[in-house]
Amino acid sequence: MLDGPEGRHAATVSRIGPGEAVVLVDGDGRRGAGTVAAVTGKDVVEVDVDDVQAEPLPDPWLVVVQALPKGDRGETAVETMTEVGVDEVMPWAASRCVTRWREGRGDRALARWRATAAAAAKQSRRARFPVVAGLATTDEVTRRLAGAASGVLLHEEASVPLSMLEPPSTGEVVLVVGPEGGISPEELVVFEAAGATSYRLGPTVLRTSTAGTSALSVLLSRTPRWG
Repeated sequence: MLDGPEGRHAATVSRIGPGEAVVLVDGDGRRGAGTVAAVTGKDVVEVDVDDVQAEPLPDPWLVVVQALPKGDRGETAVETMTEVGVDEVMPWAASRCVTRWREGRGDRALARWRATAAAAAKQSRRARFPVVAGLATTDEVTRRLAGAASGVLLHEEASVPLSMLEPPSTGEVVLVVGPEGGISPEELVVFEAAGATSYRLGPTVLRTSTAGTSALSVLLSRTPRWG
């Protein structure tokens, strides 16, 4: 049964009715197919579920460390990365970030990122919603890179194109997207010491809000996940 906001959306926005086929997901990898049995009022939808399947965890697991963009570009980045197939997003307070999440503002911004990820996952029909972690420091990003199967830094001055990278078949791929001002030299040194490698996307420089989505597309096209 669907009720609350989900039921209201199904009944009043999507206007589904008895007899219609629907697909339900729980956000943790389970997908159920069924038929609407009844709609009661404006927010209750009863569904007869015929089949439930559990999707395995994606492998390799794709993590994007996203430096905080200005304005609402963070939600744009999360939305499009979710549609492409990101598994985890780590907001990062890079040294060159203009935006800073402080006190209540950070809590509200993180809540918007998470709500955006959930909405985009539903729109793109994902059974497993991406994880949106709490705000990470540079030290935390460094530790994540050190434990990854592959650490990738997007850097406009790198000599090797990202299209040349052969992603690992299993484990974590951690992709770092810097702010508009780029990853600082100090950050670059500690990230490379942790095992990460710098790559460029192409001849143009993308905004931080679009670079992650573009890089994910390149990586996913070279894995069985898009096979």
